[in-house]
Amino acid sequence: MTSPDAAGVATDFAATGRRLEQRLGGPLPGSSAQARTAPSPRTADSSRLSVEGRTDCREAGVLALLFPQAEGAAEDGRPVLLLTERRGHLDDHGGQVSFPGGQREAGEALDETALREAREEVALDPTGVRLLGALTPLYVPPSRFCVHPFVGVAGAAPPLHPADAEVARLLRVPLADLLAPGALTCEPWTLHGRTVDVPFFDVAGAPPIWGATSMMLAELLAVLED
Repeated sequence: MTSPDAAGVATDFAATGRRLEQRLGGPLPGSSAQARTAPSPRTADSSRLSVEGRTDCREAGVLALLFPQAEGAAEDGRPVLLLTERRGHLDDHGGQVSFPGGQREAGEALDETALREAREEVALDPTGVRLLGALTPLYVPPSRFCVHPFVGVAGAAPPLHPADAEVARLLRVPLADLLAPGALTCEPWTLHGRTVDVPFFDVAGAPPIWGATSMMLAELLAVLED
């Protein structure tokens, strides 16, 4: 359940940034928070989510970007989270909701990867982003990515558009909607020929937010609720 304090932060962009920056500098909820939204039976073995000691994965950086709702909107000034919907034909996570990001290039720091990929995918100007810190890295078995999520803020709603053939559309999801009671639900789905219980975030205007994205998002929200 969302705490009253967290609900208040979700309607105040400046407070959201302050709270995140403070908490990201300390211990994180880690895999215990991520595992809450992992499709079962993976939930029972959170060690599979860890990137520690892995040498067989592809490294990636992603950006969880928060910015205030654009002026003129019904609730302008409230924090929104940027997500993307991937095109359905893609081999890796086609049709799913994701954070902007991608594979690390040689000689590149992972936070630089996240910002570069955001520029390439959604035309985000990296000079307008302030990075607050990093969430817990996550191993994604289907694509063999070790994903390193970074949290950033932009002081105003940036001009954005799909700038990559992989991006079908942009999603600007109010933080309050993700923290609302009932936003996180669970249904039995058939994945890879078996029925599993899949937790996902169900918010208006977006496809179900599940899988690795929901797991990283769960930790972000846990940081705010802590």
